[in-house]
Amino acid sequence: MGNASVHRGRPCVERFRHQWPNAHVVHTPVHASWLNQVEVYFSIVQRKVLTPNDFTDLEQVERRLRDFKRYYGQVAKPFDWKFTRKNLRNVLNRVNAAQPPLKLAA
Repeated sequence: MGNASVHRGRPCVERFRHQWPNAHVVHTPVHASWLNQVEVYFSIVQRKVLTPNDFTDLEQVERRLRDFKRYYGQVAKPFDWKFTRKNLRNVLNRVNAAQPPLKLAA
């Protein structure tokens, strides 16, 4: 789970566990937005399409986004991830060691 303000702290963990008792909340590291594929794509859109912000109207923004989507669908290649399962296991072990288990009232 990302680190958005609605995802932080014990209240989030309790809400999540109440709705899905057999699931466990694991927060991604604060500076690990690259783990979230949607954020990776939006980062590319921000850098390649929306910067500089020189649009004259919303139709121009829409057109540029639509054109980029079509272009990117033709040239995009899978990311060459360097983050391995072992790396993930190490991160999860550190997170688990830092967070005591949640105790819910019966």
